[in-house]
Order: sequence, then structure tokens, then C-alpha cells
Amino acid sequence: MAGKHNSRYSVTLAVVLLVFSSVPTVATAEWLGATRAQMGTEVRVYLWHENKEHASLAAEAVFTEIARIEALMSTYKEDSEISAVNRDAAMSGVPVGDELYELVVRSLDISVLTRGAFDITYDSVGQHYDFRAGEHPDEDTLRASLPKIDYRLVKPRASDRSIRFLAAGVRINLGGIAKGYAVERGVAILRQLGISNAIVTAGGDSRLLGDRRGQPWVVGIQNPRADDEVTLRIPLVDEAVSTSGDYERYFMEDGKRYHHIISPVTGEPANGVQSATIVGPDAVMTDALSTSVFVMGVDSGLRLIATLPDYEGIVIDADGRMFYSDGLRPPAAE
Repeated sequence: MAGKHNSRYSVTLAVVLLVFSSVPTVATAEWLGATRAQMGTEVRVYLWHENKEHASLAAEAVFTEIARIEALMSTYKEDSEISAVNRDAAMSGVPVGDELYELVVRSLDISVLTRGAFDITYDSVGQHYDFRAGEHPDEDTLRASLPKIDYRLVKPRASDRSIRFLAAGVRINLGGIAKGYAVERGVAILRQLGISNAIVTAGGDSRLLGDRRGQPWVVGIQNPRADDEVTLRIPLVDEAVSTSGDYERYFMEDGKRYHHIISPVTGEPANGVQSATIVGPDAVMTDALSTSVFVMGVDSGLRLIATLPDYEGIVIDADGRMFYSDGLRPPAAE
């Protein structure tokens, strides 16, 4: 497939942001890089400012903001708002704060846009996977839980900012959109603090702020079947980029790869794609769209991207072939 912004490609920033070093905190001249474990992944901030002390305070402000979002939206925290929803929303509407309410509503809108490929109720089945322990739901559990994957079972009510489930056993998880939201919020914090050149990354989701002081940021798409190998390097300026891949959290059993990107149709890991990367102006959308395109597959996924003027994508299929959205041009053969 031929391509849209000729110099714009997507990335898997969990692997590449070539500007980062491996140490937790680095300051060179006016550039500062810092890394912290948050949201079940590695969060990175890399920024420039004339004052090193101000740069350090700005990076810390980003980590503080992401910690706040994690406390609100993590299903692993029993006292989070989303955990309260999962516990009680099948019995009655659960009032939540504006932030969680709006992100749930936006998630449901994206479900409509993607015809259910993006579905925050995937966790009705997804909760039964344990990728560290190499466990997946048995047939009985899958059969009982699968009907609960249906975004239409989630009913937000604007009058009291509450969320209700229409069936017992429904469970929501914002894992396909919350990191994009977090890095978008991180960049908003940096702008407020006078930072003009930065990157905030959480796993495979990243928001680039400006350029790298007169040069584009160089990012890359990981080879899904070769650790630390970059398939494609691309220059980007002031973009959001997200990659979803079957190599991020997975285990193998009897020759089958069980990964964390669950198909809402089957309740099992989506197949046919190794990775999907999306570029666009908003990390919330690129995060959700990378998951959606992965689930939809090459043809349907890129047809969706073709309807969204501000977004582009690159998909690597199960055979390792690379496909581009209409607005991207494949690199010239050497």
C-alpha cells in the first residue's frame, strides 16, 4: 500500500526512542532524561530547558501526574475509581469523577467508530489471563465470560456522572487508552511549565512535544520477532505515536502465542498481525487506534485509518510484511 505524510511514520517507543540512555536519570547540557516504573511499564521523560533545575522539576511534575492517573484508573489498585466501578456497577450506577467519566465515554465512542474492535469490556475475559504465570481461561470460563464483552453493556449517565453495567460479570479496563491519556497529560504539564521540546513515553505510547532543537526526533518500529532490532527509523515532530504488538506481554503454549491484545469477538488473543503503529495529533486516539487496528487486521484496520484524515498507520502482519495507510509512502528500495 502506498502512503500520506511522506516523512511521518509510526513507532514503537517501548523499544526505540533513540535519544534515551539506559540509566534512570541523565542530564547533559540542557537536556534531561528520567525514567520511572509506572502504570505497569517504563515511563520516560526527555526534555530540554535552559535551567537544569527547572527541567528536573518539570520531569518530576510529569511523574506525579502519571502517578495520579494510575491511582485513578488502575484495575490493580483496589481503591481506584475504576475498581469501584467494576465491583458495584452491575448493582447500581457508580458516580465517578469527571476525568474517568469522560475517558469511559470517549472509549465507548471509539467502540462505535471501530465497530467494537476497541472494547473496554474485554477485561470480562481478560481478567482470566495471567501472562506472567502463563495461564489462560479454560473453555468453560471463556464460554461463560465471552457474552460480557460488549461495550453496549456499559451505560454512563451524564446527569450524575455515573457508570452502570447492564449485566453481572462485566468488567472494564482502560489499558488500551489510559497510557495514551497519561502521556498526553504529561505533555500538557510540560507546556504549562514552559517546556517546548520533549518526549513523554509510557510503554508503546508516546507524545512528542516540538522537535529536538531544530532536528526531528528519530524513532523506530521494532521488529516484532527480534528483540532490540529496528525495522524502520522515521523522523517525527510534534506527534503522538502508539504501537500495539503481540511481543509485549505474552507466553507460548503448544506452539500458540497467547498475548494481551484480546479480540472482543473470540475472547482470545487477536491473530493475523504482529504489530500496529499509529501516528496522529492525540495520544489518546493513537493508543486506542493501535489496539483497534491490531484487532481488525491489515485490510479492515487500514480502511478505518483512511477515514481519519489526521491519522496514519503501519501494520506488520503475521508473516512479517509491512503495510502502510494511504497517506504514507513506503521507504524507497535501496
